[in-house]
Parts: sequence; C-alpha cells; structure tokens
Amino acid sequence: MEKKKNIRVVNLANYERPTIQEVSSKEWIGYGDSNDYFNIIIERYLGSPTNARCINGISDMIFGRGLEATDRNINRDAYIEMKKLIDERELRKIVGDRKLLGQAAIKIVYNKTKTKIIAIKHHPMETLRAEKTSDGVIKAYYYHPKWRDMKPSEKPQRIPTFKNGDKKDTTEVYIVKPYVSGFYYYSPCDYQSSLQYSQLEEEVSNYHLSNIENGLQPSLLINFNNGQPSEEIQEMLERKIIEKFSGSSNTGKFILAFNDDKDTAATIDAVHLPDAHAQYQFLADESREKIMLGHGIVSPILLGIKDNTGFGNNAEELRTASILMDNIVIRPFQQNIINALDDILAFNKIYLSLYFVTLQPIEFVELDNISTSIVKEQETGEKLSADNTELTDEEFNDLFTQLEALGEIVDSSWELVHSCDAETGVKLADANPDASSIEDDGIYKVRYAYVPIRASAGSRQFCTRMELLTAGDIVFRKEDINQMSFRGVNNKFGHNRANYSLLKYKGGKNCHHFWELRVYRKIGSGEVNIEEAVADGLIIPSNPEEMGIRPIDMPNGGAYLKRMWNKLTGKN
Repeated sequence: MEKKKNIRVVNLANYERPTIQEVSSKEWIGYGDSNDYFNIIIERYLGSPTNARCINGISDMIFGRGLEATDRNINRDAYIEMKKLIDERELRKIVGDRKLLGQAAIKIVYNKTKTKIIAIKHHPMETLRAEKTSDGVIKAYYYHPKWRDMKPSEKPQRIPTFKNGDKKDTTEVYIVKPYVSGFYYYSPCDYQSSLQYSQLEEEVSNYHLSNIENGLQPSLLINFNNGQPSEEIQEMLERKIIEKFSGSSNTGKFILAFNDDKDTAATIDAVHLPDAHAQYQFLADESREKIMLGHGIVSPILLGIKDNTGFGNNAEELRTASILMDNIVIRPFQQNIINALDDILAFNKIYLSLYFVTLQPIEFVELDNISTSIVKEQETGEKLSADNTELTDEEFNDLFTQLEALGEIVDSSWELVHSCDAETGVKLADANPDASSIEDDGIYKVRYAYVPIRASAGSRQFCTRMELLTAGDIVFRKEDINQMSFRGVNNKFGHNRANYSLLKYKGGKNCHHFWELRVYRKIGSGEVNIEEAVADGLIIPSNPEEMGIRPIDMPNGGAYLKRMWNKLTGKN
C-alpha cells in the first residue's frame, strides 16, 4: 500500500499461476504457493456458473454413454473381464477429474500375489502430491486427505505408481495427464488461461448479491468528528476496515474520514459508479466469453448455454459446431484416458479396441467418409451385431468365386496317404490351381484343407464358405493361399482393414479353424513310409506353427497386439 499525505492507494492482488514448490526436507513436490492449487481450481469451479457448466458439459460429452469395445463379440472373455474391472461410476469420476483438474488418478488393486489386477478405481487427484525424482520417472505419489490442514507431525502415505511398486505393494496409482511443456510433475487444466475470468465472474456475482443484501445502498463516506487521531491509529483503523469490508462481498459499505470537528466535516455523499450497470454487464459478458474460449466451446448451445442468436434456422451450423467440438475437444480427452486403460488392462492380457459411446445425435455424425462398420460404431455408438462382417452379397459371391478358382479337387489318380495339423502360417499367393507346388514332386503333392467342418450357424461368412469348399473336397496349394493373403481376401477382419496371413490367422480373431496338411501320392507308386517318401523326393513342408493352430487357441485370440501393430506400422 502506497501513502501520499492523507490519500492511500491500495494495490490489488495479481492473478497467480500454479507454481511447483520443492522443499528440501520433504519427499514430495507441492502444487501451488500453499500446496493447495487443486482446491483453488475446485473453488473456481464452484464459484463460476459458466465455468461449472462448461466442465460438467464437457465431462458428460467425454464419458458419453460409457465405455465399449468394437471387438466385444469376438473377444467376449476379455470384454467381460474388462467390464468387471471398470465400474462406470468410477470411470465417470476419473473423467471428471481429468477435465476439472487437468489430470486424474486411477487406483489399481492387485491380488495378493500381484499377478493380476482385480480392481480399477478412481482416486481423488487433489489428495496426491508427486514424489521427487532424479531419473525422470515419478515412482510414487504421497496421499493426504487435506493437504492444507496437514500437521507437521503427520506423515502422508506413499503410493507407488503403476509398475513401480514392490511385490508387497498391492495398490498402485496411474496418473492420467497430457504432456504440457514446462510442467513435469503436474499438468495444468486445459482452461488454465481462463481461470482469472472464472474468478472475475464469481466476484461480479458476489458484488451484486452483497448489494442486494445491503438493501441496494450505495457506498458512503463516513466522517469521524472528534479530532484527527495519530497516524498510527489512523493506519490501524484503516487496516481493520480493509480486513472487514474489502472485496466484492462488502459492497454498499462505508468509508471513514477523520475530522477535527463537525464544522470542518466533509460532506456525506453517496459514492456512485457512473454507468455501473453497463460496466458490470460488460464484465459479465467478457467473463463468459473468455471462459468458453478457454474450454474450447465452439457453440454455447451445445452445453445448454443460451446465446443471442437463438435456434432460428442454424441447424446446419449447430451440426458443424458439434462435429468440430467432438474432434478438437472431446476426442483428445477420450484418447488420453483410453491409452491409460489400455496400459493397465494389458497387465491382465486384455487387449480390446475401446471407445466411448458418443452423446452426439446420429444426425450430427459425418457418415460420408466412414468405410467400415467398426468405425461407424465408434462414430455413432450403434453397436455391431455378433456377425461382425461388412461384405455385401455381391462382394461375398465374388470372394467365393475367387476361393473356388484357387482350390483344386484332387483327381482319382492320386490317393491321400498322410494328413496332419499343418504347423505353418502361410501368406497366400496368385492362383494357378493346375500348376504344381514347390512342395510337390512327380510322385507326391502337398495340399491344405480348411478344417474342421463345423456347420455352425454362428460362423462367419468367410469360414462358412471355406467349409463348403472343404466339403466339396477342394484343397489349396500354399502358394495360392499366400496370393489370397496378398490380394487382401477377408482383409475386413484384419487389424485396421489391413491384409493379413490367412494361413496363420484363418478367418481372423477367435476363429475356430486351422489348416490341415494333406499329402497325396500317385496311385501305382506302391506303399511307402514317410522315410521312403522323403527318399523318393517328398519335401517335408516347413511351416510356421500358427498354421495348425486355431486363432481362438492363440494368445489374445490371434489378434494383433496394439503396441506390436503400432511398431510395425510406425505409429506412436
């Protein structure tokens, strides 16, 4: 506070950004000047109606109608286990913290032997402080229910982070936060730059409320007419008044003046602010606009906030705003949380294609560029049926024709002398059914059959057609199957619609079929055992082990591991 004769100028406090407080005697890193910045953010949430509406609305959009998996029908066991681990109420809290506080904490509970995760829960982020680190890895967080009230004698509980605990640590935490340059231990909320406007909106509302509570009385100049006290007493009285009556909650109060006597008293006048209503309206409008800007709100109507344009005929504009906000605001939050859940679920060997079911009306979803039903489910929330195929009748008839053309019915001049589960994973090649295989010689030929013939009503179309070919005694050369893989037959079941090895993975994830190796011998060649056959020139195929294994019996049902796929495709 500056003094100029009897005039005093009070310097208003500046807005403070979050700071990282490191105390040498403590094992944890404080957040904010008083190690209480999370609660400051919560206070801005509770005090500003616009800020609260934005946070609540965006949190609802992020969570949508809950967490789902596009591959739940072909990976049902993993899907059921995931649903048991992640309670929707806990997930909603995680989403709320991630939006409100800029980061969220997931509590991971293991079994006694720490070989399996048995629960995934929410942990209040405001109760955690990061442990100091020197190697770039935060290995633990410290827990206290109320850091502002923690006594010097109290010791916070140390909780290790995911995969950094000892065998005895059956509880760990996973912190979900984005990377923000300059912030290592804590990440600021995405609307950090608009927090001061949340406080401004709060103070403006407090001012109006206090004004009403004081009967709409203006501020007054109050005179003391019993002489001027000493400078020390004047300062003491002024300090007491500031402490008691400063701030927006004390509008309509009074001002003190010290006079020698009544005759020299100052005139008592009401202190009016010129055009106060216009100035406060400007502050209210400016605060709301900046708060929505900070949250990335494309159109306030999306969150139930009325704007001046009204609904009118702007349905297309609203649809565009909804799509834009979903892509630039909502999805980054969703992906950040899904990435964290993928990391955690992988510990239990659960690999699912997770997504949040959108709240957007289907009329607002861009369907023109959706190429697969899986993407359509992710975009619209409309679940796929258990028969998760996308082939039209025309497409599948064409596929069947290709498969039949590649196959071969072994004529009566050949007899089957050996069959077994082929231990191979083959990539398919261009068809030439009448040609010999590199695995053939003049006496023997090697072919492969798609088995077993299950005749199941729930089989995929691809598998059903292949069973029909096998029932018709149609077998395939390895080269033909490799060519079919190369041409992308059945790639709609491949990861991200990519071509995949039909000999290794047959009909796709969780398929019940395998390739049976069949050795035929020219009739009239005489009976021989396998050793003699090799001596006669039979080449024993060298096949990958996946060829004779049903995908459903493979790890993860034969599906690509996401990390492995990203590594192969160069994605991060």
